[in-house]
Amino acid sequence: MKLINLPNTVTCCNLLCGCLSIYFGLHGQIGLASLFIIGGAIFDFFDGLTARALHISGPIGKELDSLADVVSFGLAPSVLCLQILNTYNPTYSWFPLLAFIMAAFSALRLAKFNIDERQTLSFIGLPTPANAILWIGLTYLNEIPAVHALLNSIVYFVLMLICCYLLICELPMFSLKAKPGHNGFRENKSRYILIASTVIIFFVTGLIGFQYFAASPALIILLYLILSIVDVR
Repeated sequence: MKLINLPNTVTCCNLLCGCLSIYFGLHGQIGLASLFIIGGAIFDFFDGLTARALHISGPIGKELDSLADVVSFGLAPSVLCLQILNTYNPTYSWFPLLAFIMAAFSALRLAKFNIDERQTLSFIGLPTPANAILWIGLTYLNEIPAVHALLNSIVYFVLMLICCYLLICELPMFSLKAKPGHNGFRENKSRYILIASTVIIFFVTGLIGFQYFAASPALIILLYLILSIVDVR
């Protein structure tokens, strides 16, 4: 294999993870569906890292990356949302199918990202991987009996619409990349707070039980949203 093909190969692994997530999600295997979304996110991180390490960039890689992200972070989390809505609605109801609206907004968000030169070290709107991780957490949150009894399909549908708005809105959101020459705590306090809080949240929910641990990404993404609104660097 030529090294020039390596970043695109990693991107295709992201796409494959998205396809497998959709397959398992449609068959009700939420654990595997969630794991493959996480796997897609890992490959999505490493394809850019590999391209930068090899000093490779090109239009094909950029377009392929967006196509893979639509599947892994647009369609796959929409399937998770579909399964949540299915738990409140009778079989073959049309209402859960509205979950795929989120896939369309994810595609729009990725298209905007590709032509927006402002989003090099930060984001404008909720990144699709963050939205996908949020829905992993919400899926496991819905499996907690007390939460499931408290909420309903309308609540999750409204949450889905809010996510659609956040994907394409003009809200500045920080990334985990530090700006060149800005390595101090003050310049990166939102990043440090998020990382430290993530470790604490995982530790505490891990002690409580697996369902709470698996649902914790929803809390982490909520914290990310709050930190972005309060202090964007």
